[in-house]
Amino acid sequence: MSKGIQALREQRTAHAKEARNILDTKTGKDWTPEAAAQVDELYAKIDDLDGQIERFERALQLEDSLDERGQQRAERTGRSADEETQNVATEKAIFDAWCRGGTEQLNDEQREYVNNRRNEARRLYGAQSVGTGSQGGYLVPRDFSATLLEKMAAYGGVRSVADVIQTDGGNSIDYPTVDETGQEGELVGENTAATGQDVTFGTTDIGAYKYSSKVVVIPIELIQDSRIDVEAYVNRALAERIARITNRHFTVGDGTNKPRGVGVAAALGKTGAAGQTTSVTYDDLVDLEHSVDPAYRASGARWMFHDQTLKVLKKLKDSTGRPLWRPGVTGGDPNDILGYGYTINQHMPQMAAGAKSILFGDFKKYLIRDVMAVTLFRFADSKYMEKGQVGFLAWSRHDGDLIDASNEAIRHYANAAS
Repeated sequence: MSKGIQALREQRTAHAKEARNILDTKTGKDWTPEAAAQVDELYAKIDDLDGQIERFERALQLEDSLDERGQQRAERTGRSADEETQNVATEKAIFDAWCRGGTEQLNDEQREYVNNRRNEARRLYGAQSVGTGSQGGYLVPRDFSATLLEKMAAYGGVRSVADVIQTDGGNSIDYPTVDETGQEGELVGENTAATGQDVTFGTTDIGAYKYSSKVVVIPIELIQDSRIDVEAYVNRALAERIARITNRHFTVGDGTNKPRGVGVAAALGKTGAAGQTTSVTYDDLVDLEHSVDPAYRASGARWMFHDQTLKVLKKLKDSTGRPLWRPGVTGGDPNDILGYGYTINQHMPQMAAGAKSILFGDFKKYLIRDVMAVTLFRFADSKYMEKGQVGFLAWSRHDGDLIDASNEAIRHYANAAS
């Protein structure tokens, strides 16, 4: 797979360099219809390659590695990588056995390990957050939780660019907010004391809303097939479900009994002129860019929009007829619009009357909080077994909100109302 993706990247790089060369050299009167047609043709090839590369990369991101998980765990615990790799393998074997046959499938040693871990979890998280054996609840290993979250990030959206913290417990956090652009130092003379000033902090409550994957049904044939990595299969299915619902709320959640989405929290940066219900102009993008404070633009600002909005933006030209969208040449040189990268988020509103269709700013000012205690339930009663199926249901807890007190870090473009 790695050779295949490398070949695709090399083809893309060649096309991108050729397109960039045309854009850089064909200026003024040299920017002819023929040059524009050449660039359009190269862009079409790049689009096709990007789709193939994305599919390869997603497959690679979803693969598991015991060695990598062991190394990450060793860095966290201070134990040797070999020891933690063995611990991960032990937990994986227990989890695999539980997935295939429930608690009855565990041997005495494995049952003791699970009981010890449950008792430890009760001390860390409290009794209410830990599933009971009679209910079929299994507090999954932390590494399973971490891998589940990694797979969620692989689906993109807000999580891929936000600031993400992970906590063991689920108590609410009063997270401090401050207007960074409003803080300024002072010039102090020799032997002169500095001026005392209390910085006024605001707070944003970051909680832990409970999410369900809904029941994921797996055929009994897969459960019984020893060649199938059940842990990875179940993890991937659960991650996809939870990633979708949380990204929706991290994008457009109203903050009532759910996270406040970045699209809701972002202040207005630019409204389209009358008639621009499904369009945006070059000038609109420039105005939106400069509605964000330069301090935030310099710290990694980027665009966020739906894929259908990208389709619109790729057709935009500047005053000389040159496209605003430019392909990245290498892996470290991403595609950009007006010099800024972008994130595709399928939960962003598509362009329509009054829609907040484009976001721009520093998305590290949006905070996502994950609680590492994930509980998984296994269902093998007659409702499922009569159809030759086993069901799995995950509970996890998350929250998110903008933590910029000035509300200058991220702004939105709104299409005209009519």
